[in-house]
Amino acid sequence: MPVVDELADEYGDRVAFVAPAWKGTFEDTAQRASELMPSGEIAWGLDEDEAIFAAYGIPYQPATVLVSAEGNQVGGWVGGRSKDEMRQAIEGLLAEA
Repeated sequence: MPVVDELADEYGDRVAFVAPAWKGTFEDTAQRASELMPSGEIAWGLDEDEAIFAAYGIPYQPATVLVSAEGNQVGGWVGGRSKDEMRQAIEGLLAEA
């Protein structure tokens, strides 16, 4: 998450970053969010019924879903990626906009 937080700080004026969590309490999620996402650029929440994860077919965390400005899923992956790989994906998404 620290890498994503760095990218959110860099691209936050052009890209919305959202981090839903599951299998935890709101208090635990809030604590981890403050530790892992100190920039405050990433919106987060607790997906208690796992509706967001189900909607995008995400089997576990970490996972990334790229969504266009029109709301269409245009890419993503399960598991971590390097900062450069994530930056390339973001740049590709912005180029399509």
